[in-house]
Amino acid sequence: MKEFLLRGAAIGAVFAGIVAPGAALAQQADGQPASPGLAEIIVTAQRRTENLQDVPIAITAANAETLAQARVENVANIQAISPSISFRVTNIATSSANLIIRGLGTTGNSRSFEGSVGVFIDGVYRTRAAAALQNFLDIDNLQVLRGPQGTLFGKNTTAGALLLSSAAPSLSETKGIAEVTYANYDTLIARGAVSTPLTDTVAFRIAGLFSRQDGFFTDSSTGKDLNGNKTRAVKAQLLFEPSENLTVRLIGDYSFSNGNCCYATSELVDGPTQPIINLLTQFQPSSSAQFLGVLAGLVPPTAMTPTGRTLPDRDASKFQQTLNGDGTQEIKDYGGTMLIDAKIGDGTLKSITSVRKFSVDQRDLDPDFTGADIFRYNESFSSRFISQELVYNTKIPALNAEAVVGLFYSDEKLTMGRSLPWGNQAQFYWDAIFATMGVPPGTAFAAPGTWTTERMGGTAKSYAGFAHLDFAVNDTFNVITGLRYSVEKKSGFFNNAFYRSVPTDVFTLLGIAPSPAYDESFTNKALSGTLGLQYRPANDVMLYATYNRGFKAGGVNMDVNGAGTLINNAAVYNALPAAIRAGFFGNAPAQAPLNPRYQPEKVNAFEVGGKFQYMNGRARTNIAFFYYDLSDLQIAQFIGLRFTVLNAQSAKDYGVEIENMFQLTDALTLGLDGTWIPHARYGADARIDPVLSDSRFRFTPKFAGNATLNLDQPLGDNLNLLARVQAQYTSRQLISTATRDEQGPVTLVNANLGFKLPQTGVLIEGWVQNLFDKTWFSQSFPTPLQTGDRNAYPGSPRTYGIRVRATF
Repeated sequence: MKEFLLRGAAIGAVFAGIVAPGAALAQQADGQPASPGLAEIIVTAQRRTENLQDVPIAITAANAETLAQARVENVANIQAISPSISFRVTNIATSSANLIIRGLGTTGNSRSFEGSVGVFIDGVYRTRAAAALQNFLDIDNLQVLRGPQGTLFGKNTTAGALLLSSAAPSLSETKGIAEVTYANYDTLIARGAVSTPLTDTVAFRIAGLFSRQDGFFTDSSTGKDLNGNKTRAVKAQLLFEPSENLTVRLIGDYSFSNGNCCYATSELVDGPTQPIINLLTQFQPSSSAQFLGVLAGLVPPTAMTPTGRTLPDRDASKFQQTLNGDGTQEIKDYGGTMLIDAKIGDGTLKSITSVRKFSVDQRDLDPDFTGADIFRYNESFSSRFISQELVYNTKIPALNAEAVVGLFYSDEKLTMGRSLPWGNQAQFYWDAIFATMGVPPGTAFAAPGTWTTERMGGTAKSYAGFAHLDFAVNDTFNVITGLRYSVEKKSGFFNNAFYRSVPTDVFTLLGIAPSPAYDESFTNKALSGTLGLQYRPANDVMLYATYNRGFKAGGVNMDVNGAGTLINNAAVYNALPAAIRAGFFGNAPAQAPLNPRYQPEKVNAFEVGGKFQYMNGRARTNIAFFYYDLSDLQIAQFIGLRFTVLNAQSAKDYGVEIENMFQLTDALTLGLDGTWIPHARYGADARIDPVLSDSRFRFTPKFAGNATLNLDQPLGDNLNLLARVQAQYTSRQLISTATRDEQGPVTLVNANLGFKLPQTGVLIEGWVQNLFDKTWFSQSFPTPLQTGDRNAYPGSPRTYGIRVRATF
């Protein structure tokens, strides 16, 4: 009931906002000079420069200063600029960084997935959303395109796209910017950029960034912070413009990030193993017999040796955790891009060439997420990506049409690996677990040391041709068509470089490993496209209706259990001692390996919308109704230690978005945005996990809304007062693809207050995020090796700081 009232109040506020400013604005029109109104927003969503209000696509756009005020330092906080989009990440960004738009996106953990939401930086497609998780460097603007994209961009996406553009060098003047932010958790972000012309036709720009932040979590045993991060980045650009018919722009960037991210989490649900975990956190047994005696109540815990580790506070708002190991993470992201714009004939040919390398290396991390030293984790991920896109924009006078035709090619090589050592308490833990099954201690072998080393990898090649035509039937009516033909070739493999050859190894007795090796390939060919109608019945009113057929390629699940478990590995399974096959597997026969491939995801997307500007340009309302009919929706699941990829045979997702902006006075603006998704549901499907069949999409609240007030009030000739307050509301939502864990409604309040000196280019601003320090969870997961236990990643606590910026 409370959720219904909050949602109703938020929707009421949106529509009341349309009417309430009207009286004030009308009074001003009667007796005062009209204000210039809301600033025009320029976007490039249709591969040409246009006013956002003229584009028949649902778009949210933000410039660099808007992103800074909203504290959108990277993609993690992107919901601050639109309630229709959200971001989730857990322990390893390459597998778990997921963007979701209108409820649709890549969910769960998978090394294999490209995103349903495409990320394009300077026109270059990034295969992993994690590429946008690093702090933005020298970004001029961000555009969020909602709905399937494919006939205007090189890479097809089923849910939407993020377009990030770097600030370009200037041929006309030397200019620069410097900015420093300091905040709690010893957070420091320093960035700067300088652009200068070298000649009349050549300009150079260089930008750098340094950031650090202590983690929100504290190790309850050592007092050290956990999940901290430090980043250094540089970007250099060279602009060459020999004539008005040719522009060449070279961009090179390098980013390096390191920290102890990201295994500190909060306990959400205790499983039956929690008493064992608690004892091993605090004490080191001398033998399994002693430990089993303690568990049975026959031996006092004090008979064991104290470890010096303490149990974390169970209150999630305390952000405490106890972990083992010196866990470190290093992320490198670097590459080069060449952008060429050449006027050829009656149009412009744009070439986008890119070579990129993205890698993540995690060492000595604690994947049991507890203070018990059960096992450690080492993982590496490396992507080498090259791409080439050619796009020709022209007009076809005979058809009164704008035309875009293009070709796209990309080639990615993936190299991944893991090694898993048992910790010095693994034997005690597993003897206790197996004892509950009547298995004598010492039967299962979990001595300290590496028990497996895994190799995974693959390739992904993409070829596409696309065309988009915008026919102007007359001054008020346009017909939009587009087609794209894609060929996606993917391969994937898994094998064990090493597996400890002990037939009583824990994972062997559990029937999980060694699993079958495989080397598979998969080819998809697909035709997708768009059809739309655009109608302008009056100035400042634009209506549209579109149909988009979206496609996301299938592939190969690159994971240790992609082709099944031990029973699917006939050679190893049949070689086990007969007593083990009989005692642990009931003499079940070996089975054939499973197919590690998953099917392509397809969506038929229908959208009807309108964009309205009124009150002498001082009010703007954009609204869109959408309906998605999905087939073979790709879902990743993490269950204990297995990463699986499922295809939901059918799913439906529909709702409405509204974005409002009102200029209440010359200095004060009000933004009211809401997204209501009454239905986002997988169909009943026996092929997927029962926890997902006929249930709501994960990470998809029924209602999400932002209300934002911005003040920029002149106090003198060279002094402006700046203020901003935002409330972000999200209704209840499911937060795990493996369970039905739910996060209740959350309201976050953010605020800024500062001053700027327009003539000197100086800005000083204080800010606070999550003002009331709400505790909430973004994602939960089954805790590895602990059946029935679940942990969760909490959202950020209250953060606050000061930002100083100078331009010259």
